[in-house]
Amino acid sequence: MEFADQIKSLAKRVQKMKDSILTEEATKTSVIMPFFQALNYDVFNPEEFLPEFVADVGIKKGEKVDYAILQDRKPIILIEAKSIQEQLTKHDSQLFRYFGTTSAKFAILTNGIVYRFYTDLEEQNKMDTTPFFEFNLFDIRDHQITELSKFKKDIFDVESINTTAAELKYTSEVKNYLKTQWDTPSDDFVSVILSDVYPGKKTRQVIEKFNGIVKRSLKEFVNDILNDKLQTALANTNSEQVSHKEIASTIEKVVDEGPEIVTTQEELEGYITIRILLKEIIAPERVNHRDNLSYFNILIDNNIRKWVCRLHFNSVNKMIQFNDEDKTTITLNDVADLISHKEKLILTAERFI
Repeated sequence: MEFADQIKSLAKRVQKMKDSILTEEATKTSVIMPFFQALNYDVFNPEEFLPEFVADVGIKKGEKVDYAILQDRKPIILIEAKSIQEQLTKHDSQLFRYFGTTSAKFAILTNGIVYRFYTDLEEQNKMDTTPFFEFNLFDIRDHQITELSKFKKDIFDVESINTTAAELKYTSEVKNYLKTQWDTPSDDFVSVILSDVYPGKKTRQVIEKFNGIVKRSLKEFVNDILNDKLQTALANTNSEQVSHKEIASTIEKVVDEGPEIVTTQEELEGYITIRILLKEIIAPERVNHRDNLSYFNILIDNNIRKWVCRLHFNSVNKMIQFNDEDKTTITLNDVADLISHKEKLILTAERFI
């Protein structure tokens, strides 16, 4: 099984049993150890994956880290584990203390779902207060799989990871900033944009007036880019004979060029699949999409009141909700399952034509 498939399979397994994992020890054996097994570490070999690693802190002796990954009998990665039921925000300082007492270059804080990767970018031998990489088992992105794979035992290289750590850290911070501005633009952000588009004085009243305009403009700008690329993809594809694999390949190229923060490959793939399925009753250009933080809308005539269905693809359990009288919701194994619901899609769409 390929690495990406192993991680996604583990994610599905953990999703099903997470409510039954009630302690830190259960989290370690049921989730964390299998996670590092997927990275090819022998979790039952103490010369490679050592539990209860002693990391003395100052005058405190016998301080222990949950696990240490060893190379040539020296720690290269420290792992602090918490219960799957806990949030990680309160535990960074504990791992921070341990990091400075060992030769390890990386530290991981995890509750089995979220894995936060730390190093010493800001000051040598002192763990940064913010992670350079965060991996969420319940929100897996393809580009994150690529970064995670660098920690596999057979290809692990400190220098290679260090060269990309700073870029990963600041890329993540920029994306988080943009996501915040996307949802709720700040006065400063609006003011920066207005400096090039509004000649008048940027008073408080003007900034408040333009806040909604900026927010709407951002969304329309991104949607226009995606729609242009999707139109190009559709124009270059024979929709009568297109296969599921061909759709995935076409969309992967689109997503690589577009802003990944807006939508996922699977959502776009679902959109094109539904356009093709509805082709019998409506012209493809009348079928549009509109993204949302919680779901992905499929619309008729780009009208939010005419949503045909909503795709819930941002978690391990995929679902489609139809805009019928009962708001019927059906679980999907993958995007290809949409084909099985062609009749239901057509029946729902006919209400808005």
